[in-house]
Amino acid sequence: MRDPSTEDVIAEVPLASRADVELAVRSARQAFDDGRWRYMAPTSRERILLKFADLIERDADNLAELETLEQGKSLAIARYVEVAGGVDFARYAAGLATKITGMTFDVSIPTPPGLRSTAYTRREPVGVVAGIVPWNFPFAIAIWKIFPALAAGCSVVLKPTELTPLTAIRLAELAFEAGVPAGILNVIIGDGEAGSALVASNDVAKISFTGSTATGKAIAKVAADRMARVSLELGGKNPAVVLDDADLEQTVGGLMLGAFLNQGQVCCSASRVYVTAGLFDRVVTGLEGAVKTLTLGAGLDPNAQVNPLVSAQHRDRVLQFLSEADGKAELLHGAQVPDRGYFVAPTVVVNAEASLRLTHEEVFGPVLTVTRVADAEEAIRRANDNSYGLAASLWTRDLKACLDIVPQLHAGTVWVNTHIPLDPALPFGGFKQSGNAREFGPRWAEAYTEEKSVCIVH
Repeated sequence: MRDPSTEDVIAEVPLASRADVELAVRSARQAFDDGRWRYMAPTSRERILLKFADLIERDADNLAELETLEQGKSLAIARYVEVAGGVDFARYAAGLATKITGMTFDVSIPTPPGLRSTAYTRREPVGVVAGIVPWNFPFAIAIWKIFPALAAGCSVVLKPTELTPLTAIRLAELAFEAGVPAGILNVIIGDGEAGSALVASNDVAKISFTGSTATGKAIAKVAADRMARVSLELGGKNPAVVLDDADLEQTVGGLMLGAFLNQGQVCCSASRVYVTAGLFDRVVTGLEGAVKTLTLGAGLDPNAQVNPLVSAQHRDRVLQFLSEADGKAELLHGAQVPDRGYFVAPTVVVNAEASLRLTHEEVFGPVLTVTRVADAEEAIRRANDNSYGLAASLWTRDLKACLDIVPQLHAGTVWVNTHIPLDPALPFGGFKQSGNAREFGPRWAEAYTEEKSVCIVH
């Protein structure tokens, strides 16, 4: 493992073999089958998970530093957004352990004379859950896999990427300290081979994956052969629609945050902006001025506003998008990158040709395209003209325009006059090729259950 800001080796971790994966899955299956967790009183599961969250909060500074060292992000983002935010999500999910419910029904079954029927549903934990976590927010997304699955009574095999495994290892230690029984939470560190073995295991009942659409499709195909349950939270090419009446200062500031948070390595980041003609020039001027003030540096540098990307390979991929656009769009670059580290200068791409890959593919870097449109109708059409549908934002002070346009945007989340905030109470997930599931919200843990119908004749 390398520090993305210096390229220096910071740790060595073993990669799981197929045999290691089988051992972890077997451990999770045995722990699930013995019932010590799934049949524990919901209040007891909740109490242990809340203690787990307390231990995360206790070790927040250490976890944030680990996250910055392995992923490269700003320590402030790691501390306040990812770890502190992760604690909030963890506590919300822990509370769902006592809120999993069924329903009762008055059925019309023609039972023999003199007998009646009582019918109801119950939700039962699905079994062993494979939680596959990407490298952009490895701590927070691990929380999003672990806590609702454990709240539902499942056991978990968590697989972080080989690029960012350190916080996942620490989470497993804290879970055991909190009282989660041995075997209920297992962590394997591996590459695609380990992930393939995990997805293909017959003892894995549910796969919860966050990552690229291409990998998500491959997982879904493997899971379909044995009808394993799958939740996919996939990529996005998220539009922002800016109308003439939008507040300029609020819009520019909001788009900068939405586009460049974590160097654009966010599935729901703002990546393409459509601005109606009356405000276009002022938005571009504002974004150009803002992007040129950003300072680049290591995540541990409190003065750095833009940090390195996660790896050399990913940096080179982002640079290839920009190289293809050079000469076919106006590129407004931010500060010059340091000599060492996996840096890409934040860039605003103005009126890019539609044929360019960066106009329709997920770049996952500090790149924002801004395009002039004639009116709201054209903006909506172009915003929806994409295979992704994870998130979108609308910038306007016109209440009628807001209420008219929000239903027309094909996205799982639509923000108005902001872009990117998440909350554990608000369901999150995508339309189209951005996924097939919803995380967060009051039904979050239900995704880790099976619904059983019961009919009793008496």
